[in-house]
Order: sequence, then C-alpha cells, then structure tokens
Amino acid sequence: MASHATAANDHASHGHGDTHGGHDHPKKVLFKIARQDKPGARRYHQTFEIDHVPGMNVISALQAIAKTPMPVGGDKPVTPVVWDCNCLEEVCGACTMVINGRVRQACTALVDNLDRNADGEIDLEPMSKFPVLRDLVVDRRRMFRSLERVKAWIPVDGYFDAGPGPVQSPSNQEETYPLSECMTCGCCMDVCPQYVKVEIERNPGETDSEFAAREQAAMDHAFVGPAPISQAMLFNAHPTGTMTKGERLEALMGPGGITDCGNAQNCVKVCPKNIPLTRSIAKAGRDTTIYAIKRWLSK
Repeated sequence: MASHATAANDHASHGHGDTHGGHDHPKKVLFKIARQDKPGARRYHQTFEIDHVPGMNVISALQAIAKTPMPVGGDKPVTPVVWDCNCLEEVCGACTMVINGRVRQACTALVDNLDRNADGEIDLEPMSKFPVLRDLVVDRRRMFRSLERVKAWIPVDGYFDAGPGPVQSPSNQEETYPLSECMTCGCCMDVCPQYVKVEIERNPGETDSEFAAREQAAMDHAFVGPAPISQAMLFNAHPTGTMTKGERLEALMGPGGITDCGNAQNCVKVCPKNIPLTRSIAKAGRDTTIYAIKRWLSK
C-alpha cells in the first residue's frame, strides 16, 4: 500500500529502516492498543514498540508485546495485553478485533500490509458492539444466544445409527456450502447499524438469576444480526432441516428478526469468508413473507 510505503520510508529516513526482499520496513513497529481493566471500567490507550519480523501478523505482535509489556514512555512493565485467539488459520473466529478502524481477524492481518496512523502506530481496539471483558476480549454470548433463538441446528432423536438420511443434490450443496463456512466471528454484527450494543448493568440487590433473566430478555428483543439469519437459511435448505423450517421462520418473524434489518449491506463487505449474507437476508425476507401469508390463509 502506498500509505504503508510512505510510513516505512519515514522510519527509514530517521534511521529506523531495514530492507526485506527489496521493500523498506521499519526495524521497530508501534502498536496503540485500547486497554480496559474490567467490564464497565474506563478505557485508556497504551503504545508498545516491538522489533519488526518479516511476515509477522497481529497475533505474533501481541505475543511479542506479552513477553515484554513495557509501554512507550513507561518506567516499568504493565499487565500484558489480553486478547483471544485459537486456530491462527482464520477458521475459529476467536481473534476478531478492530484493526486501524476495520473489524477483521488478527491472525490474517499481516503487519507489513497495515497502514499507520499519523504517529506511525497501528491501532488495535476491541469490537464495538459487544461488552468488553478486558482489553481486546469481548463478551460474545449474544451471538451464540442468537443462534439458539433461530434454532441453527438440526435436531436428532438420538445418537443411534439412523441411516444415511436424505440425499442432498449437488446444486443444493453448492448453494449451502458457503453458508456453512460461518465461524461466528462477529465481523458482520460489528458493522451492522441495526445491531446495537447490549450491555446491562446489575441493579443494587439484584440476584444472579434475576440479572441473568433481565440480560437474556434484552438480548432476545435485540436484532439477531446477519450471521444467525444466514445460518437459519442454511439449515432450512438442508433436506433434514426442512422439518423444522417453520420454527426458524417463526423466530425470524419475532422481535429482533428479519424486519429489523435495514439493508445497509455492510455485513457482506467485511465477512472474512465472503459469505453471501445479503442473499441469505433476502431469502429470509421472502420465506417469512410466504410463510406468514400461508399461515394467515390457513386460519
């Protein structure tokens, strides 16, 4: 990127440049990271400087910071930055964060390809639509609760051998396979204007069960988001999943369902798996309309 090359050249002109494979890269990399010590606490920022390693991604950079968590301008190490990761292959969706203002997977964000801000730093922030637990880790329970709401699974009667089941045609497989690649990373939710952050504070004297019930009620009335809608369409298209198709459509017709979608189409632009989310949303709109008409006529 031109802007990255400019930043690299600026470092080089100050005696910090190095050459790797014919491209100028800084010997040091600066990261400006959002910190938050606990849920509901004040957010602050710290900048860390690490050695540049060719081909490093944001996760390896965070690991380097964890080894020596000394912020720029500090006189002693601080508590290491907390983040989440698992597969490091853009499969699990655990390492989602906002990098330079764009929500994405940290494991596939190569440092050499990232722009720098005016101070030559790479900005790392937690996702904006989920409550922060600490630093870059957020509470993503709402995503999984949304999957429960739309019944994004195929129920089974037991774990005995039920035979091969219905045959799925090649055309149906081609249509549904992209939807099955969803890793519940939350990128589509984070950029959705209708997906509003739900963060409930405990009332004085409120018991754990009372708080949990109030929190779940708030989640269940909020917009489910693009990914759960797409997953509902995935299981409705499955030959076995069609048996419970009506239950999923009922869920999508309820509070926080398909009618809450504003068709901003931000979701499909940031999906790391290029899932056709807007196609799923359009199909959900058609299917729920047809289902509602049939239900009304059958009364």
